[in-house]
Amino acid sequence: MSTPGTIFDDIRIGLVFFTRLPLPHFEVKDRSFADAIWTAPLVGFAVALLAWLVFAAGNALGLAEGPSAALAIAATMLVTGCLHEDGLSDTADGFGGGRTRERKLEIMRDSRIGSYGAAALVLAILARWSAIVEIEDPAPVFAALVAAHVGSRALIPAFMRHLPQARVDGLAAGVGAVTDGVVIAALAIGAVGLLFLGLKGAVVAALCLAILFFAFRKLSLAQIGGQSGDTIGALQQLAEIALLFVASAILA
Repeated sequence: MSTPGTIFDDIRIGLVFFTRLPLPHFEVKDRSFADAIWTAPLVGFAVALLAWLVFAAGNALGLAEGPSAALAIAATMLVTGCLHEDGLSDTADGFGGGRTRERKLEIMRDSRIGSYGAAALVLAILARWSAIVEIEDPAPVFAALVAAHVGSRALIPAFMRHLPQARVDGLAAGVGAVTDGVVIAALAIGAVGLLFLGLKGAVVAALCLAILFFAFRKLSLAQIGGQSGDTIGALQQLAEIALLFVASAILA
């Protein structure tokens, strides 16, 4: 059973893993990353808040929506160390460039970026930028960013729970087993994040996330036989884009 102390420890673990925030050194006993990964959507809220503060500051200084949106996206990439963008580009390169499962995994592990990965990165940044620009005003942009960053990260534990590991080593393989309780906690937080779009928007967003989740799950199984750290990052990016698109349709 979680206590206030373990919840605080889990949040610190999540922030250390998912961000590059300059946090003080700390030691946590008896808590693994698999235990703490329910905090991924909470970390998403912190990332969304930073992005919105940058967007609002640009807006207050007289910048147009385009430059403000670009700075907001840059802030999210800086604070996360492009963790999820890296996963997206590696997944695109592997799925697009490999013929066999082994070759796909080999390409995904290669630090070099190929044409598929570069194209995926450009399109992902452009998609997010265009959605934020379409929304324009700081108040609905805040709602959109919270829903997108919280909701997209809420899928991570479920993806790890319901797909086998594609590798016996690597980042995802070293995390450990994610429990149903962790999955439920993350999805509950994600549902709260989606409510920033209003009840109707939350329902539409949840349906879109469900379709994306099962489609990408099927694709990952077909391509590499399961999930890896790269596919987790790719799922987050695709979900974030989908939620921003929903927000632009509802809030703009």
